[in-house]
Amino acid sequence: MQNRNLAKAALRGEPSYVWRAGQQRRLEMILKAAGERIQGTILENGCGVGMYVERLSPFGGTVIGLEYDFERAAEAHIRSPHILNAAGEALPLPASTFDLILSHEVIEHVQNDRLAVQEMVRVLKPGGRAVIFCPNRGYPFETHGIYWKGQYRFGNKLFVNYLPRSLRDQLAPHVRVYSKNDLQKLFEGLPVKFIERTVIFGAYDNLIARFGALGKLLRAALQFLERTPLKVFGLSHFWVVEKNIEAPHAR
Repeated sequence: MQNRNLAKAALRGEPSYVWRAGQQRRLEMILKAAGERIQGTILENGCGVGMYVERLSPFGGTVIGLEYDFERAAEAHIRSPHILNAAGEALPLPASTFDLILSHEVIEHVQNDRLAVQEMVRVLKPGGRAVIFCPNRGYPFETHGIYWKGQYRFGNKLFVNYLPRSLRDQLAPHVRVYSKNDLQKLFEGLPVKFIERTVIFGAYDNLIARFGALGKLLRAALQFLERTPLKVFGLSHFWVVEKNIEAPHAR
């Protein structure tokens, strides 16, 4: 069982199981990006066990969660009746359905990230927004572990993402990591405009739980760097993408 869980963590990441300061901070960023769309029709594309679906639901919209892993989708269904078990590259949903889409640390795990992005744009209404979090290649740690000598090594691995891409991808073939240009290419030719493109640091809840005030000081210092050029070393990209109003309806 332990090996199976590690394999799933390697391939699909670990969803949020406990709601802490880091999740709350990201929720507030989502709400700010959404504006009035939070009261519309919302999709969390890759909802894990449904933590964000549950937290977004009280704001008045209809929130649908989509999750590829059946066991996690079943657990998410305990929190919400609106859960679909499907892949992000083939959303079983009509075009121009959603006012808001959340993709939270998901596109790095799908088989085809370009197709997953195309599908999100397809099902957005004109004027709708996609809020995307995904790993930043500039972060000093690969947070998804690596494969070494045929075995998966869980945990943060220093400087892996700074290696040449071919070598980095041999150590971490199970997960992508993105530069700004990498993300930009995913949206090439699509009818969207960029509302926000930045990089954020984490909330480091585990460090705070372990080191108390020292951990909080570290978090404050790193989050301050988000307002400086040193944000290039942040944990995750945070992009807000809006579908063009004049975009024709996909068929």
